[in-house]
Amino acid sequence: MTEKNLNIINSKKGIEALLRLNKLDTKKAIQNVKYEKRLEKLQEEMLILQQWVVLNNKKVVILFEGRDAAGKGGAIRRIIQHLPPRAIRVVALPKPNETELGQWYFQRYINKLPNNGEIVFFDRSWYNRAIVEPVNGFCTQKQYDIFMGQVNEFEKMIQDSGIYLLKLYFSITKKEQERRFKDITTSPIKKWKYSDVDRRALSLWDDYTSYKEAMFERTQEYAPWKVIKANRKTNARIRAFEYILKEIPYETKDVETIRHQTIKSILKD
Repeated sequence: MTEKNLNIINSKKGIEALLRLNKLDTKKAIQNVKYEKRLEKLQEEMLILQQWVVLNNKKVVILFEGRDAAGKGGAIRRIIQHLPPRAIRVVALPKPNETELGQWYFQRYINKLPNNGEIVFFDRSWYNRAIVEPVNGFCTQKQYDIFMGQVNEFEKMIQDSGIYLLKLYFSITKKEQERRFKDITTSPIKKWKYSDVDRRALSLWDDYTSYKEAMFERTQEYAPWKVIKANRKTNARIRAFEYILKEIPYETKDVETIRHQTIKSILKD
């Protein structure tokens, strides 16, 4: 073990990381500490971005999309962990009620767009109609076609109004989704997350893939997608963080901090 890694293990964070593990594993503990340190650096930079948004009356929307159990919610929680609650919102809308079903599809999302000085994170978004709804029969073919015909112009209007719009898609493999579902259903504190839609997800994998590919092909005209490989949650969270910090043109940006680093390269430091 190098002197640097020995110092990590002997630190307060290193001891805490060891105690959190089910079995003694110094290598894993060191990895966890290095990951947390990288995350903290990015969280500090995110605070700088957030303050720029407030001071300059900017508006930011960040969409998190992906298959069920892809890690969208966990990534959002890490990104907002140290941000002032009044300056941000996380939107995770339930299925529409009777009133909303009679409205223009985008209407309930418009109501959640940011005010001046605010960042809004969508944990799933209007893109439910691009994949989840048609796959599960929650919308008609006509409703799907109308959505696909309108979404690019809708996003252009959002951006023309002065809102920064970022779209992230968390991509996992079928095997990883199956593993995560098993983890969820066997955990007494996670099993509440498992829905009827989740139960059908694996059997409908190919249908989800077809609609996902159509979405990527047809919805990048004004706001491109950033695909985040998310089989490894730690790497996905860091990649998402780096992308957000890179794309929003805030002042006093620390370019070296947000430079892309893989988990592998972080662990070598």
